[in-house]
Amino acid sequence: MRKRIVEIVKDLTSYPNEADWFEFKENWFQADGIGEYISSLSNAAAMIGREAGYLIWGVNNDTHELTGTTFNFRQNVRNEPLEHYLARNVTPDVNFRFAEGAIDGKRIVVLTVPAAKTVPTSYKNVRYFRIGSSKVNLVKYPEREADLFHVLTHGLPSIENMESPYQDPTFEQLFVYYSVKGITLNKRTFKKNLGLLTSDGKYNMLAQLLSDDPHIPIRFSLFKGKSKASTLYAVREFGNRCLLTALERVLDYGEVLNVPQADERNRVVERKEVMLFDEEAFREAVVNAFVHNLWVTGNEPMFTVYEDRIEILSRGTLAPSQTIDGFFAGESVPVNSKLAEIFLQVHLSEKSGRGVPKVVQVYGRDAYEFRKNSIVVTIPFNKLNIGNQKQGSPYDPQEPPKNPSRTPQEPLKNPSRTPQEPPKNPPRTPQALVLPFDNSPEERIWKLCAKPKTTQEIMELLQYKDRKTVRNHLNKLLEQGRIAMTIPDKPKSKYQKYIAIK
Repeated sequence: MRKRIVEIVKDLTSYPNEADWFEFKENWFQADGIGEYISSLSNAAAMIGREAGYLIWGVNNDTHELTGTTFNFRQNVRNEPLEHYLARNVTPDVNFRFAEGAIDGKRIVVLTVPAAKTVPTSYKNVRYFRIGSSKVNLVKYPEREADLFHVLTHGLPSIENMESPYQDPTFEQLFVYYSVKGITLNKRTFKKNLGLLTSDGKYNMLAQLLSDDPHIPIRFSLFKGKSKASTLYAVREFGNRCLLTALERVLDYGEVLNVPQADERNRVVERKEVMLFDEEAFREAVVNAFVHNLWVTGNEPMFTVYEDRIEILSRGTLAPSQTIDGFFAGESVPVNSKLAEIFLQVHLSEKSGRGVPKVVQVYGRDAYEFRKNSIVVTIPFNKLNIGNQKQGSPYDPQEPPKNPSRTPQEPLKNPSRTPQEPPKNPPRTPQALVLPFDNSPEERIWKLCAKPKTTQEIMELLQYKDRKTVRNHLNKLLEQGRIAMTIPDKPKSKYQKYIAIK
């Protein structure tokens, strides 16, 4: 039992903040207060799918430091043993239990409260609940009470048992995606095989996510500075399409952002290229954000680019049976098990649990931030500080001329320069987003075509509105022999794609 106490305390103290399903105390004692905690922790644990809630004595509430405790759970309350007094007033019987042990020489007491099963747990006929770190009378929160009854009756909401509000989906993109992966979907049985229907035959949330239009945006927001208080100068939209295709577009855009930097330092013969960030770590973080996102809330992952980092936010928290140590060790416990199976089937992920360890190996544990209702992964930029080279954001709009008030007729400050001579720093339009390193349009398109891309896909990823401009860049690359057509005998085929030759 001591080993179990150590495991519980070690796991819970590793959380940055208290959660709805556990609470820390030092020497506090109030018999009826403990009874209220039993009710609230039991109901809160049921609401999020945890097997139990915990009240722990001997831990500082703010620092999570082990302090030890003098709390005696064997004492009497009005000549009645505390445990008996509490059990008599808790309904239904949830078989809570006290246990004690020592960790680093500090006495710790753990009260384990099993989650409510069929009806909410009450104390003295009052149903309590946890909202943040407070316990409240559930009757004052009728919507939360209704949600709790629904969970106890039907189970936790999931993308498999939640009915989609859109019952007329189409799946053309899904069939194409599977076909490209060498898998043929059976039109008569794919809904059942992929788990796209609820028990009563309606399309579920999983079907909505895999449909041609899930009605869910997935965006990259690009900020000029280091916070959202800085200028927002671009938003890239990759959602409102089959989730598998959307994920591929997000990964492709990551390749666009990942600028190779020419490292001339200590150069002898061959120039080195240093990438802006680790591509594999980025990929693992993105895939995890998609597969573990709490889609049932109706919210999508968020991707935010600052001048020094990318933040990848997924909604929700760890899976109910997951621990912090297990998470970092790579013990895979998917939040959306059926979606995880599909990702595995189409080779978007592998069941090796290497995603989180890979990110940690490159960027450390601090890359992960566990918030109240989300998990954020930070991918910092590895910018080279070479001489006086300006280090801006991955996409940095050209600054306006320093003297914008000068009229076009005003003579140039260097009159000896002929009118035909191009200015040394020609101004770019404010709308143009240019990489701060040597990365011409052709270079970006060539890099993007590491995987076959259509003209339309290139336009969307690079935010070009003029198809003719893209075709001109493609023709140059074709002439240079740097890309090739996937259907060379039909250059104008609507299925034509371009692939980089390395």
